[in-house]
Amino acid sequence: MDVILLKKVENLGGLGDKVAVKAGYGRNFLIPSGTAVPATRENLEEFEKRRAEYEKQAAELLSAAQSRKDQITALSRIIVACKAGDEGRLFGSVGTHDIAEAMNAAGVSVDKHEVRLPDGAFRQVGTFEVALHLHTDINASIELEIVPED
Repeated sequence: MDVILLKKVENLGGLGDKVAVKAGYGRNFLIPSGTAVPATRENLEEFEKRRAEYEKQAAELLSAAQSRKDQITALSRIIVACKAGDEGRLFGSVGTHDIAEAMNAAGVSVDKHEVRLPDGAFRQVGTFEVALHLHTDINASIELEIVPED
């Protein structure tokens, strides 16, 4: 299935690219999410008419993500307090939701789907590096300190 990308998609292509994808991926994800349209002659013509508008939207999203990255680097560290045992093991865990909530409380807007934890949730007290994926071109990282509650 050929589609025209309306947004940059990581590992697939950029704005306006005509790419071949598997039918299920195009039909069930790209098209319903507004990321792509089927590559028909009418859609190609419509895209070319609105190309400047799409490029402007993409530039706005990129600049917004860059400003959020600047806020995150200015913040540099967040602290999350959790109940923990004597040996430093948490009663529960600190996951993406908890990290996003702590960052929002610190004044930086972050969604939980932007927080990347490749090794899963944290279950120990300590200091960890957390990766944030803000845009297809912009990644940031922040230091997370998990401390025991008093």
